[in-house]
Amino acid sequence: MASTPSYRAPRGKTLVTGGSGHFGANLVRRLIDEGHDVRALYLPGTNNRGLEGLALEMFAGDLRDEARMREAAAGCGQVFHAGAKVSTRAPTPDQEREIWEINVLGTRNVVRACLEGGVDRLCLTGSFSGIGIDPDDPARPVHEGMPFYPFMDWLPYARSKTLAEHEVLKGVADGLDAVIAVATGIIGPNDFLPSRTGKTLIDFANGDLRGYMPGGSEFVRAADLVEGHLLAMAAGKNGRRYLLSTEFLTLDDLLDLFVGVAGGRKPRLRMPVPLMKHAAALYAGTVRRILPDAPQRLTPGAIEILAMNRHADISLARDELGYRPTSIREAVGEAYAFFCEVGMIGKRKAG
Repeated sequence: MASTPSYRAPRGKTLVTGGSGHFGANLVRRLIDEGHDVRALYLPGTNNRGLEGLALEMFAGDLRDEARMREAAAGCGQVFHAGAKVSTRAPTPDQEREIWEINVLGTRNVVRACLEGGVDRLCLTGSFSGIGIDPDDPARPVHEGMPFYPFMDWLPYARSKTLAEHEVLKGVADGLDAVIAVATGIIGPNDFLPSRTGKTLIDFANGDLRGYMPGGSEFVRAADLVEGHLLAMAAGKNGRRYLLSTEFLTLDDLLDLFVGVAGGRKPRLRMPVPLMKHAAALYAGTVRRILPDAPQRLTPGAIEILAMNRHADISLARDELGYRPTSIREAVGEAYAFFCEVGMIGKRKAG
């Protein structure tokens, strides 16, 4: 992949928040390869395998700590704010408060740190779930100009990411140079946690995926998302958001790609959407009250989004940034190879 020109030949360090996450782990590796002096913010006590052994500065801190964010941004010319509390499950009140504090107040702290520290440019990683739909035509491809829509009310995470964008735009109004790069569902290597899509691939390859539902979504190859962020930092217009995706896939299509890399066959159980919604609502309402930390693969809101088959219009990123996505097939192959390498998938397919 060709080198992307740096934005104003960045002075000092390049700060990356969320560097140990799936996207962040791919971003910091690319930045290091590009010659950046990277400072990666990490939260002590969390899974930071994505940063181990890399030639960068590890900086311990919490996005909710305003003073610590000022220290993190000091001496940095660029800031990639990818840190967030990602959640697609139905949270308890305490969990919802944590999502809001990290994603909204944390972004406010990063913005203030950038303004006070004289950072040249900030790039926020936004979420596809934080962009709305056309209520008169839900099948219309989603673009950057669509405001957040109330149907997302099932997902506090989506609301929090929309409010995080507002914090950045308030910073722009106060003189900050900033752009927003909106991510869709990321697939690729360095998925140490792993992500929801990564966990689905792992379960499929290990023979633990029993069923699936109709529907689909936009997915982005990790390398494409990194490239899009670098392009946004280098050439994006101040205050603008850019939607980044590789391609739309139905869950049937995605499972076909899983079969292609891991072998086997798709689960025979294809559950109807109404049944999935009912089961997820029952889980969210009853089980979650008893076991608030129990894993939840799909929430009613996430199911509704998948059932809507939301497509993305990435023409703005193509036209203004020169963004050229590759293919999800490559991303799935990279993810599968990574999971095999780190032992999350037990056995490669024969041949």
